[in-house]
Amino acid sequence: QVQLVESGGGLVQAGGSLRLSCAASGRSFNSYNMGWFRQAPGKEREFVAYISGSGGSTYYENSVKGRFTISRDNAKNTVYLQMNNLKVEDTAVYYCAGNVRGDFRDYAKYAYWGQGTQVTVSS
Repeated sequence: QVQLVESGGGLVQAGGSLRLSCAASGRSFNSYNMGWFRQAPGKEREFVAYISGSGGSTYYENSVKGRFTISRDNAKNTVYLQMNNLKVEDTAVYYCAGNVRGDFRDYAKYAYWGQGTQVTVSS
C-alpha cells in the first residue's frame, strides 16, 4: 500500500509562487509515474502535470506550461510542483497521484491519491 501526503498549499497573491510537495510511503517509488491534478469548486478534476519514474519525461497542461515545473527526488520519495506566476484561475485543491496505467491525463488511471492541498490565489 502506498500513501501520498501533499503539503505546501496556501494563500498567495496573483503573480506569486508556491511549491507543493507530495511525500510517498512504500517501496518502489522510483517505479511510479506520478501526476498532479487539481479540482476547483464545481469543476471536474483536471490534469496539471506528469513525471515519469526516472524524472526523464514531463508533460504539462497547456495553461500551466512555462509557469509550473514538476520534479522528483527519488531518494526522498517526494514529488514537487513549483508554481510560479500564479493566477486567480489556478485556485483549486491540488492532488498528487501515483502509479498510472494508461493515459496519464486521465485521473481514473491512477492507483494512489493524496488527500489534497488547497491553493488559493487572490487578485
